[in-house]
Amino acid sequence: METMGFISIIPAILAIVLSFVTRNTIVALAIACITGTLLSGQGLFGFPTLLKESLGTTSFSWVMLLNTFIGILVAYFQKTGAIQGFSQKVHDRNLSRKGAQLMAWILGIFIYFSDSFSPLFVGSVMRSITDKAKVSREKLAYIADSTSAPVSVLMPITGWAAYLMGLAVGVGCIATDKDASALFLKAIPFNFYPIFAVLFVGLLASGIIKDFGPMKKAERRAQEEGKVLRDGATPLIGKELTDMEAYPGLKPRIFLNFIFPVLMIISIAIGTYIAFSSAKTMEAFLMVVIFMTVSMMIQGIPFKEVMSTLTDGVKGAVPAVMLLALAYSVNALSSQMGTANYIINMTEGLLTPHLLPAIIFLVSAVMAFATGSSWGTFAICMPIALPLAFNFTGGTLTILVIASFAAVAGGGVFGDHCSPLSDTTVLSSTGAAADHIDHVKTQLPYALVCGALAMAAYLVVGFCFV
Repeated sequence: METMGFISIIPAILAIVLSFVTRNTIVALAIACITGTLLSGQGLFGFPTLLKESLGTTSFSWVMLLNTFIGILVAYFQKTGAIQGFSQKVHDRNLSRKGAQLMAWILGIFIYFSDSFSPLFVGSVMRSITDKAKVSREKLAYIADSTSAPVSVLMPITGWAAYLMGLAVGVGCIATDKDASALFLKAIPFNFYPIFAVLFVGLLASGIIKDFGPMKKAERRAQEEGKVLRDGATPLIGKELTDMEAYPGLKPRIFLNFIFPVLMIISIAIGTYIAFSSAKTMEAFLMVVIFMTVSMMIQGIPFKEVMSTLTDGVKGAVPAVMLLALAYSVNALSSQMGTANYIINMTEGLLTPHLLPAIIFLVSAVMAFATGSSWGTFAICMPIALPLAFNFTGGTLTILVIASFAAVAGGGVFGDHCSPLSDTTVLSSTGAAADHIDHVKTQLPYALVCGALAMAAYLVVGFCFV
């Protein structure tokens, strides 16, 4: 497997270290990209070339457009007074800190069909509610993050499931889509990290487990000082969205301007998945944006004001889009330099049947952490992990194969959760209007606890059932 050796991991290490040191992830990623292009021999013009190649992909375009559409919808929700009206109804019930956190947790689990939409939606909807309940923005970002990808990777009717199943077809005895679907379903109980991550949120939100580490400090600040953000924090969202007021004199129609559009998105996404085996999430958002544009004018908001709101929604999404663009560039650079291959080469000598699921989980986690991409990790690790497992089982489907499949999925989500380069981590900071590095720092200990538990579970499976 082709790799530049240790040099291949320098850009990722540099990006992560500088993110924490400078507390400016955009600058850190830019420096990492420039350094990587120089180390790989691409010269001074390597950086703009890297940007053109990595940002011209369908994957980035999809994420960028989705983020932009969601920014527009959030602006529309606020201009019509829908979010304010929804929040007021919740406020009238005097929701406690525990109640606000549990509500965010349940909402995140419910919006499972898209890991991109979920954290943005949960954060945007719950922000004023958790602010009033004196829940830190860091905690809200954590809840949104831990109920997005972890839930998506456990559900058999999401894009995540389809992608993972597609990677398994043709390997060993997995000959058809039906075989892959059966493998995915069998692997759900062995996908330990997402299960632990989702449950851990619920235990923290309910107060059964007390906050610890940096999150404890953030929550104490929110409760005692009333500061949901630390002094000097930079929320990863434009002021165009956080400071937007409702249109004067417009009656807040919560169902028409909030609940119905959300139901439209969910219905279109799920309906198209059933009909075409592919959820048309982007198309759903576009249709809802068009619907709300027309609806707002019918309700009496002038066309000029509607267009201004749309523009503010796009502007509000720009900070996250910039960060995502550079994160995608680092990921593309890591692929060019063979970062994944280097990590795999370093762990090949450790593989035994008993250790295989645990090693696969660890390698997938490290790879996703270094690149910020769980899907990229799946694409690299699954074609390696499954053949290795089948080689040990003689081509038959056993617990070893099932656990190895789950370990790739869970490891990718775990590494993704810990990485400041991850798109879902970025989107969670955006939705909650939290400082990105503050979100990463407070979430990391919780993710590591769940990761350690998952690692232990894979060791138990390997030594007791293989």
